Amino acid sequence: MREISLVQAMREAMVEEMRKDEKVFLIGESIRGGIYAHTEGLVDEFGPDRIMDTPIAETGIAGAAIGASMMGYRPVADLMFADFMYVAGDEIFLKAAQWHFMHGGKVKLPLVFLASCGGGGQLANEHSHTPMAPVLHCPGLKLAIPSTPYDAKGLLKTAIRDNNPVVFMWHKMMMGDTGPVPEDDYSIPFGLAEVKREGRDVTVVANAMMLQHALEAADELADRTSVEVIDPRTFEPLDIDTILNSLEKTNHLVVVDEDTERCGFAGELSAQVMEKGFDLLDAPVARVCAANTPIPGGFLEEHVLPQPDDIKTAIERTVA
Repeated sequence: MREISLVQAMREAMVEEMRKDEKVFLIGESIRGGIYAHTEGLVDEFGPDRIMDTPIAETGIAGAAIGASMMGYRPVADLMFADFMYVAGDEIFLKAAQWHFMHGGKVKLPLVFLASCGGGGQLANEHSHTPMAPVLHCPGLKLAIPSTPYDAKGLLKTAIRDNNPVVFMWHKMMMGDTGPVPEDDYSIPFGLAEVKREGRDVTVVANAMMLQHALEAADELADRTSVEVIDPRTFEPLDIDTILNSLEKTNHLVVVDEDTERCGFAGELSAQVMEKGFDLLDAPVARVCAANTPIPGGFLEEHVLPQPDDIKTAIERTVA
């Protein structure tokens, strides 16, 4: 099977869906070339009416996409950086997330908010966040984050076809990662986690760059601890059953989250496991998250974001 990069996989997903459905269009900053090249050349095929380059105005981008989706279109609104969701917060969290409910279920909003996330590039505080918590806190928004090119294409196709607003984040430090991607049409259902590595002593839940760190930690501990690693793929909806099934075997859980610890996904998953599978645990759930502080610039960011050694330490303490 051929191998392509994560951004190439996303580009294929958008191209294929735009060819199938003329209601799909892209809107955002610098998308006629794109700083990540995931939209490069699309204007040549689809024209400026479907590849809509905008000024730096995230609120306007989100608002235009919401209005278009209410009229039956399927926009992909590229916000460039997930950090910029806060700029467009009123549109995303108070309109896109809520209007289906506020209109008695009569309004559909089939749109995707596409944004790069994550640290590791020393891009400082305004370009390095993984703001999962505010998305998960808003009923009405779905959240998908791919960890491989295969997942990037399959999940983005599902997001574009969904009749609900989806936040689709992808980790900027993984944009050049390559992997096998079928040329045939496929999609990946939301709410379906993947066991990336089987183990018997401890379950580690991680995604995107944190998944790579978790797999590295598992490899380094392989001679003394058998680590099972699970990638949620989507966080809303969340496949809690796969995690609970793993805990029936391992009885220990470590949750790794690049977002900050306080009120984050790691805490939410810990609470769900305590409520639904308390008897499965032989030790408290361990969280490995970003520190509750802004992300500093330069090399200092590695002292704030979770590293493989942090995951190793959490695993060793949990199973001790």
